[in-house]
Amino acid sequence: MPYTSTTADDEHAMLKAIGVESIEELFEPIPGELRLREELKIPPAMGELELMQHMTELASRNSHTGQKVCFLGGGSYDHFIPSVVDAIASRGEFYTSYTPYQAEVSQGNLQVMFEYQTLICQISGMDVSNASLYDGGSAIAEAVLMSISATRRHGKVISATTVHPEYRQIVRTYTKNLGVQFVEIDSPHGRIHADQVAAELDAETACVLVQHPNFFGNLEEVKALSSLTQAAGALLIVSFDPISVGLLKSPGALGADIAVAEGQSLGTPLQFGGPYLGIMATREKFMRRMPGRIAGQTVDRRDRRCWVLTLQTREQHIRREKATSNICTNQGLFALRSSVYLSAMGRRGLQEAAELSLRKAHYAADRLTCNNRFSIEFDVPFFKEFVVRDRRSNVPQLIADAADEGFFAGVPLGSWYPDLQDCLLVAVTEKRTKREIDDLVSLLSRM
Repeated sequence: MPYTSTTADDEHAMLKAIGVESIEELFEPIPGELRLREELKIPPAMGELELMQHMTELASRNSHTGQKVCFLGGGSYDHFIPSVVDAIASRGEFYTSYTPYQAEVSQGNLQVMFEYQTLICQISGMDVSNASLYDGGSAIAEAVLMSISATRRHGKVISATTVHPEYRQIVRTYTKNLGVQFVEIDSPHGRIHADQVAAELDAETACVLVQHPNFFGNLEEVKALSSLTQAAGALLIVSFDPISVGLLKSPGALGADIAVAEGQSLGTPLQFGGPYLGIMATREKFMRRMPGRIAGQTVDRRDRRCWVLTLQTREQHIRREKATSNICTNQGLFALRSSVYLSAMGRRGLQEAAELSLRKAHYAADRLTCNNRFSIEFDVPFFKEFVVRDRRSNVPQLIADAADEGFFAGVPLGSWYPDLQDCLLVAVTEKRTKREIDDLVSLLSRM
């Protein structure tokens, strides 16, 4: 049994160290009614060959995007990934390295963090980036805590309902026991209006959350929101699509105080929903409030360029009451992937990906609305995804039928937005061909 982690001698030594004679004695204080008495129904052990065959059979039951044409969006997108991303990210020195602490950090990993931060600052238009967070949802929640700390306001957090519903749920969880009022502003026309925010802003507001492009793919009026928010002494948090900045102004150019994003679209495949990458960048004056870690550049005693971890205000490196966050690790491998992706694509490549996504999404919307059954729900500018209303009000069946024909047609919205029960969110990236779009339109039109 070469993979048994502990031997009988190991077990005896551990029991002796804690002063008990047996496992039964160790568990004796646990009430009997809470202890499992019958044998676990675990099947017999398999050899490696049999186990591989069994796992392969189980895996073959999965459907994945390689078998279906993907029009799914809502935070995870089927964007093109250059081959160089996998080639570099799969190298052993990157692929197997765990998030390091100061004493363990290799210069290669630190340089990757530094390059990643530089690239994120460039696309976000902000002054400083951390070395990544878990995902887009945790990034926006950490940004809220950062805003509360920076403004010293614990009264109110304002969010548009056009912010990803799961992101908003994470924020509610983070702030539940902090005495913070979480105010959500309805956006019946597909985007929030500045007057709605102005009506809620007060002297106790820590921040305003907005997503641009928003969860529905629509463009928000971020500049106007920025002026209002900052005039009230609050911070503006903008959750952005990293691909969109190939065409749209960056969060920094629009007046954001903190920019966050889900970095999955930068070189990470869909892979059943994660792990993904949380992006966070901010203005220099808020740098010491930022969670996680920052890699800095310096020189060694021989005056050679090198990198170090700096401003490590997390619980592993500072007294808990002074920590900016309990974030204890980051998605280092996916930060690396995004760095390779952005370096390989360059400014022109990112612009082309954004422009193709925009044009193809608008082509798909125009083709769908040629059929009287479908309409575009919101009459506002959108980027690469849009909300389609099915006048037959049978969206779950429509999506199921499309999947049977080889298409992931979109994301149903009814579970999050009751007034959009008959709507689906359709995303079109640069990977979708004209034929695939036409085939989807033809399929949906005859269902």
